[in-house]
Amino acid sequence: MDISKKSFLSAVVILLVLLIAAGFLTQVIPMGQYDYQIVEGKEVLIADSYHAFDGDRLPVYKWFTAPFDVLFADGSVIIIMIIIFLMIIGGAIHLLNETHVLSTLIQSIIDRFENKKKILIYMITFIFMSMGALVGIFEEVVPLVPLMIALSIALGYDLMMGLGMSVLATGLGFAAAISNPFTIGVAQQLSGVTMFSGAGYRVIIFVCTYIILNIFLSLYGKRIYKAPSTIDQFHVKGEKAAVLFFLVVIGLLGIMIALTPFVPLISSYNLPLIALLFLVAGIGCGLLSKEGIINTLTIMFKGSVNMLPAVILILIASGIKHLIQSGMIMDTILHEVSGLITNNPPFVSVVIVYLLVLFLNFFIGSGSAKAFIVMPIIAPLMDMVGISRQMGILAFQFGDGFSNILYPTNAVLLIALGLAGVSYGKWFKWILKLQLVLVFMSLVFLAIGLLIRY
Repeated sequence: MDISKKSFLSAVVILLVLLIAAGFLTQVIPMGQYDYQIVEGKEVLIADSYHAFDGDRLPVYKWFTAPFDVLFADGSVIIIMIIIFLMIIGGAIHLLNETHVLSTLIQSIIDRFENKKKILIYMITFIFMSMGALVGIFEEVVPLVPLMIALSIALGYDLMMGLGMSVLATGLGFAAAISNPFTIGVAQQLSGVTMFSGAGYRVIIFVCTYIILNIFLSLYGKRIYKAPSTIDQFHVKGEKAAVLFFLVVIGLLGIMIALTPFVPLISSYNLPLIALLFLVAGIGCGLLSKEGIINTLTIMFKGSVNMLPAVILILIASGIKHLIQSGMIMDTILHEVSGLITNNPPFVSVVIVYLLVLFLNFFIGSGSAKAFIVMPIIAPLMDMVGISRQMGILAFQFGDGFSNILYPTNAVLLIALGLAGVSYGKWFKWILKLQLVLVFMSLVFLAIGLLIRY
């Protein structure tokens, strides 16, 4: 769980450059704002209500205080919640490592699939992709990333393969969503489209994305595979009672995740609930491993402290979004792009929607938050150019999802890279070709969607 200095410093430099760039944009783009109304407790933009205005620009010093200002701005609760979640997860995972619970589980998986490694990888990627595609899981996979990295290395692969099986697979599933309630569900609701309708076409997209991901990982795996030693990977076994206790908690976690789209209370508090489960798992495994309460808490504290660099990255990344919004230029960007959509042929218009959401995703990572901002604009514009609202939602889905595992402003990606000790530059080079393939695939499915009147 230790975040390497190299990966941390490279991410900090990139984010600081982007922070300054965002600050510069607040000085040159005209300020403006749409009116908003409250619908079912959420702020929804009112189309055709944009108005420009003059006012004082953000002072330059605000560019550099933005990472701290986000802790006191609207929406700060979710940022604080993510930080607390991360600290608890870091402590729990460190304790599970120290008590050899994770290594025991990994060894049992290796023993079971010793001659079926590729099948195991296909199964794992399918599970992680399905979590993203069906129930909108993304942030919640963070606790499982170290486990997948350790499993990948034990199988004879490397850090990148571990990231590919977990955070990459989940991110692609989130983008190739079938019934993701946080993107598809919210966007369709705001657009007046039947919830989760059009799923058949999205299943085809999911299958194609799954095939592309596994081809990518298989080709990479062939290049870097190194047969692991015949000696057992892990000599020290965890206490049987601790391992069984952890499996029970993981089972409860799986049930909770499955219920997330259907139980509003769980959906609203999924991060605190997951953190609570891992806190219980960590302390329980520590006590069952006969570490004692003092030593258990000491080990957990050390693991939490190790996550402080990730907290810094989250604050800087959140500061970029804060600058764009507090500088009052986000709505101006939306207004200007909406004019382009209505003055072009259908395919160009839907591609512009895709590119707009792709751009906004750099600053606003939350899929549901973006939906509340852009769908009230996009939906009526689709009507004006003769395109179904379902197509506008599909363009939104592609623009929101695939870039989650590319942009350095995505907190989940930064945390995962930090846990693996992988620099953002290395990740970018590794993922770039796959991203280009996914962009091409997105454009093809948008074109086909127009042809079949999806």
